[in-house]
Amino acid sequence: MNSSPVIQSTSPRTLVIRESYYTALHYYQGKPWFARISWVSWIITIVTVATWCFTAWQVALAAGAQGTRAIIASVLSNAENSDVLIAYGAKDNELILRGQYWRFITPIFLHANLLHIGLNMLNFLILGIIIERIFGHLRFLLLYLVTGIISVIASFYFEPQEIAVGASGAIFGIVGIYSAFVLMHRRALRANGIPALLWLVLVIGVNLGIDFVIPNVDNYAHISGLLSGCLLGWIFTPYFVPASGKESTRLRWLDTHRLARRWPLAVVTIVVTLLLAIMALRFAGG
Repeated sequence: MNSSPVIQSTSPRTLVIRESYYTALHYYQGKPWFARISWVSWIITIVTVATWCFTAWQVALAAGAQGTRAIIASVLSNAENSDVLIAYGAKDNELILRGQYWRFITPIFLHANLLHIGLNMLNFLILGIIIERIFGHLRFLLLYLVTGIISVIASFYFEPQEIAVGASGAIFGIVGIYSAFVLMHRRALRANGIPALLWLVLVIGVNLGIDFVIPNVDNYAHISGLLSGCLLGWIFTPYFVPASGKESTRLRWLDTHRLARRWPLAVVTIVVTLLLAIMALRFAGG
């Protein structure tokens, strides 16, 4: 009897997927030092925190705080004021229907209080730095903004009475984007990526479950951000294949989903997002 171990061959497609996965994870390391920095994530964080600092100061003044100590006390008490948030760009259906369409974007950069922005920006930085390295700066920025806008559109349509702010819809969007990346490269992971996918499902399920328990949380924004992130992540997730022809002289592996190749789909994505906003305005406005 032949007792030698049986060696299972790996299909060429699986080998390509594995190489695509590892290339996507480490591709940023071959770039110049500035390009290796997740500067989009840091700029978004800085702009969002600076915006919150300004609105938190306005909330404290509106509450009658005078002096630095009183303002700090107001911030630490998680004080919030919907009138201040509305004045600086919160999602307010009545004002949007009057023509303030920029409110489909500005809520992504506004937050209600210290706890709100602290949790959101912590989650965003942990995810954003990693995902921006994988997807690249412009692709990451496009997907973050589009999923965030779609989450605001969903809130506008399904929660017309609510004043909404926060980046959580866009953060759920990048969770969906990363989920699509893992799913597309599941053959490169242990047990075909089942443990990783189950972990992502658990994380998403727990966060959505918390949303249904905590009052005043916009579940429609979170779910729409997640679903749009999964869809757009599947379209734009980096997928590397062996370079051929003239490209093979410069690069060994080529990302077939990069924006330079998929710019028509990027344009379609923006157009579809605009159409969704127009449809929401049309039906929500009667």
